Amino acid sequence: MNHERFMQDALNRAAAALEQGEFPVGCILVADGDVVASGTRTGSAGSRPNEIDHAEMVALRNLEPGTAMAAGGRLTAYCTMEPCLMCFGALLLHGVGCIVYAYEDVMGGGTSCDLSTLPPLYRDCRISIVDRVLRKESLALFKTFFRNPDNAYWRDSLLAQYTLQQP
Repeated sequence: MNHERFMQDALNRAAAALEQGEFPVGCILVADGDVVASGTRTGSAGSRPNEIDHAEMVALRNLEPGTAMAAGGRLTAYCTMEPCLMCFGALLLHGVGCIVYAYEDVMGGGTSCDLSTLPPLYRDCRISIVDRVLRKESLALFKTFFRNPDNAYWRDSLLAQYTLQQP
């Protein structure tokens, strides 16, 4: 798989979310070399942000029923930021066999979760993780977001501080 090509697609979607004032996360789902679903972060702008409409969750809602089963574990998620625990669990349950992400989520990333300590539903999942694909490009989007005084989402958080300290 050409991870950079698909990650660039996710980054383009994240940039579009950023233009709308949203947290710059994009996600695409790929099966057999084809994009089968996509999503961007919504619900982070405005006065009532929510923690449900993450890019991965939106992409999973846009996935045609049965696609993951038909892909036989060859479904790959490309995410501009490391999926959180909620999204990581949802990706596992939808049969994603590989998660590729660009920028690490030092505050809430879920991919380092030790599946062997969890109940069978999660413990028996087989997943591979590829990190830091086009990290620099993703980091640039997050720096733009956190430097904008109009964006209050996660302002002054560990993630914002970490991001703004990156070279």
